[in-house]
Amino acid sequence: MPRWIVLVSPVGGAPAESYRVAVLEELTGSPEEVMAAFLRNLDTYEGAVWKVKRREIFKCSERSYVVRVHGRFSRSEYLFQLAELVSDTGDADLPASVS
Repeated sequence: MPRWIVLVSPVGGAPAESYRVAVLEELTGSPEEVMAAFLRNLDTYEGAVWKVKRREIFKCSERSYVVRVHGRFSRSEYLFQLAELVSDTGDADLPASVS
């Protein structure tokens, strides 16, 4: 079964913060199942915003979105990416490298 990770990174803000990328969730399933779970993350993510009032979602590509979360006193933006595992030296079903 394919394995995936959801990556999230703050956009803008302090320079040190904008380079921080975190794995929000690890998923397994078909591309359709995983995409549905990925889109649920976009619809519910609050990040560091207190009392979410509004959420804007911008599509960059099929597996990349920017979510702008408006709170009572602040606004934050986050880049979300969905990545599929394509290589694993510990899994006989996957190639050991991408080359």
